[in-house]
Amino acid sequence: MFITDEQWEVLKPVLEVPKSSVYGRPRANAREVFEAILFILHTGIQWKYLPKTFPPKSTVHDYLQFWSTQQAFRKLLALVIRQLVQKGRVDLQQCFVDATFAAAKGGGEAVGLTRKGKGTKIQLVVDAKGIPLAVSLDAADRAESHMVQQTLAWDENEIQPERLIGDKAYDCDALDDALAELGIEMISPHRRNRLPENKTQDGRPLRRYRHRWVVERTIAWLGNHRRLLTRWEKHLSNFSSFTLLGCLMLTLRHLPFS
Repeated sequence: MFITDEQWEVLKPVLEVPKSSVYGRPRANAREVFEAILFILHTGIQWKYLPKTFPPKSTVHDYLQFWSTQQAFRKLLALVIRQLVQKGRVDLQQCFVDATFAAAKGGGEAVGLTRKGKGTKIQLVVDAKGIPLAVSLDAADRAESHMVQQTLAWDENEIQPERLIGDKAYDCDALDDALAELGIEMISPHRRNRLPENKTQDGRPLRRYRHRWVVERTIAWLGNHRRLLTRWEKHLSNFSSFTLLGCLMLTLRHLPFS
């Protein structure tokens, strides 16, 4: 899995590494290292099986750690989204939110126990076209409705959806009120145990719910990156970097910006 020259021109300013930044070693070719990380993300292979055609696995891992510390992939995702917004390529009239589960075999930070086993929850907010706008990670036993504000806080572009549409897991009065203060309308079907007199949604806004397949499709696209299906990284920062990188690759599909 490789990137185009045009895509690299967008990524290069953030991924360039000063000569002495990575443990004092001679600077490796940043593009080759980045493509090695993409290879691991897409195939899900163990570090020790990284093909010899890439830089040494220790070098690639060191760069991943360095970029994670610098929040490089988060900055790049924000950069690409910002440019897409400026070009009118992002539709914020109705955005969608959903979460997926990544089994965590080795434990680590932000791992919770569910009926599926131990794992980490990945929550994603996408625009009407399925472009990832924000993502966050937490323990799998964390309620999805409690993660929404945390997920939106990752957005450094001051991009605010007009409406946020989710499934029954997001039927929460406290969430409705919190988003309403931000000017965001939360739309989700009611849970079965909600009393008729406490219903907050009517049929007309809920018609938008039928388009929720958009976020499910984006999650399926993320699942093509096998490293995100099972979490092997004990350090949350590394798994977060892989997740952000997966989202970044989806946004880069919308190049060129012109």
